[in-house]
Amino acid sequence: MADRKGDDDGLQRAGAGHHEGSAATSPYPLSRLAPTFDLVDVAREIQKADAALGNVTVAKLRTIAEQIRALQAQAASVLEDAKRASELHHAVCRFQKRPGHVYHLYRKRDGTRYFSMIAPAEWASAPDAFDGSFRLEVDMTWTPLDATAAHDEVEAPLRKLLGV
Repeated sequence: MADRKGDDDGLQRAGAGHHEGSAATSPYPLSRLAPTFDLVDVAREIQKADAALGNVTVAKLRTIAEQIRALQAQAASVLEDAKRASELHHAVCRFQKRPGHVYHLYRKRDGTRYFSMIAPAEWASAPDAFDGSFRLEVDMTWTPLDATAAHDEVEAPLRKLLGV
């Protein structure tokens, strides 16, 4: 019997069984004015919390998925830019290229691409097909001439910030 009483004391200390203290320390409502809670209400609250957590989780995962798609698009753009830069660096060039200068790309009939310092408008008659004008940047990337204004607009504040 002594073992059984010890078990009862353990239950009361853990909050189970009957409460024998004041109403203010009760783990459940004792006042007639206190709201009543039954098992169905508690289950409904848990279900609402689970639904809210599910919605929040789905929204967060959707945001992460959108970020992943944006990063994949950015990675594809970086790879395409690197491929274009590599192709341009492999074009025949009979002079030393200097960053900040604009070079004009031409294509011979056999498909060979080469750079020239002479713009298409400066030729009396252009010897080969014109493929575009590009500015060599300090980081050895190429910016199409028609995109240099936008490139400079982005770069100028960075250069000012860095004091370059």
